[in-house]
Amino acid sequence: MQKQKEMRRGLQNRHLQMIALGGAIGTGLFYGSASTIKLAGPSVMLAYLTGGVVIFLIMRMLGEMAVEEPVSGSFSHYAAKYWGAFPGFLSGWNYWFNYVIVSMAELSVIGIYMNYWLPDLPQWLSALVTLVVITALNLAAVKAYGEMEFWLAIVKVAAIVSMIVLGLYLVFSRPETFPMNFSNLWVHDGFFPNGVWGMLLSITVVMFSFGGIELIGITAGEAADPDRSIPRAINQVIWRILIFYVGAMAVLMALWPWDEVGMEASPFVQIFSNVGIPAAAHILNFVVLTAAVSVYNSAIYSNSRMLYGLAAGGDAPKILASLSRQGVPVVGILISSGVTLLAVLLNYLFPGQVFMLFLSIAMASVIISWGTIVITHLKFRRLYAREGRRAKFRAPFFPVVNYICLAFLIMMYALMTQIPDMQFAVLVLPVWLFVLWLGYRRKKRGIS
Repeated sequence: MQKQKEMRRGLQNRHLQMIALGGAIGTGLFYGSASTIKLAGPSVMLAYLTGGVVIFLIMRMLGEMAVEEPVSGSFSHYAAKYWGAFPGFLSGWNYWFNYVIVSMAELSVIGIYMNYWLPDLPQWLSALVTLVVITALNLAAVKAYGEMEFWLAIVKVAAIVSMIVLGLYLVFSRPETFPMNFSNLWVHDGFFPNGVWGMLLSITVVMFSFGGIELIGITAGEAADPDRSIPRAINQVIWRILIFYVGAMAVLMALWPWDEVGMEASPFVQIFSNVGIPAAAHILNFVVLTAAVSVYNSAIYSNSRMLYGLAAGGDAPKILASLSRQGVPVVGILISSGVTLLAVLLNYLFPGQVFMLFLSIAMASVIISWGTIVITHLKFRRLYAREGRRAKFRAPFFPVVNYICLAFLIMMYALMTQIPDMQFAVLVLPVWLFVLWLGYRRKKRGIS
């Protein structure tokens, strides 16, 4: 293994565009949108819009720091440099743990999706094959990861665009119901059928659909032209959310009363079935399979880069900072992939019954990641102000928007106590923070 000082900048603008887009689109839209509609009714559009604006603002904060210092490990590096040693340690290991759990969960459901076509195929075998292929791809070169994610994201985008286009066709091709069908957005118990409270609860679920979008900051160390490509990718996040999430929800609920969306099948299947495509369920299964592989691909990539950043900052063993001739952190990739072998084992022992509990913990850790970005940006901007420096890609409305985003994240944590599936995560979050603090203390004692 040839050691290099820096990673290769092999990610082009088209890769970054699709990585950012892929991070904002997941199985939550294809399968999970029915549950958010049930909570909020038509006001779920407002929930997606509100959550999208907050995520866009947080990504602008991360983008400002990433353009100034395009490094792998991203917000862990920035937290350590501008906030302190413990925040850097906490944010890095928390993000790594978060994506390990998410990647294990996604790896486990790949077997379920494959069983739709091949019922006798062992779920653990599907997971193992995916693990081997994706690991080999990430070991090759960063461009291989970028290409894979580019095409996986295109599948997801094509599916959503098709759903919206076909939905609009259904809306406008029925002269007996157009334009009255738009009244579905307000006539069935109003725009807020479950009140503002229902909309607020849905925001908590909606926000976790955006988990992973911060991956754009992780790519900064390998972006070919970070000064141009990162701002362009981040600035396009907001209109993508408007089109793909808000637009899709508007079309769905114009076609059917909100309380009938997803009652018989996923909203995606409803759209394709109603335009006479009998293979709708097969199309959906292919898309969600693609989305799961995409998440696992990004998880292996981001986890290895986070370990690299932690090692470079002295918060992980130095061997994790070594690079191959292709400029990829081989040890970090193998460890991140190796840990997910546990998913293969659990799928062998308990097929179809794993990870919902762990997934709720991963959801809570996302709040830590986003909160760390917001607070670190406050510290970063104040340091620049004291030194009389001005960042090239500035986040808007500083510092008011930082405090608004922090208040929003605190509200999310409070609302999680009201959702049964998330209550365990609420209890685990402070315990997890304490475990990280113990790990940091032990690391400090080892140094001294």
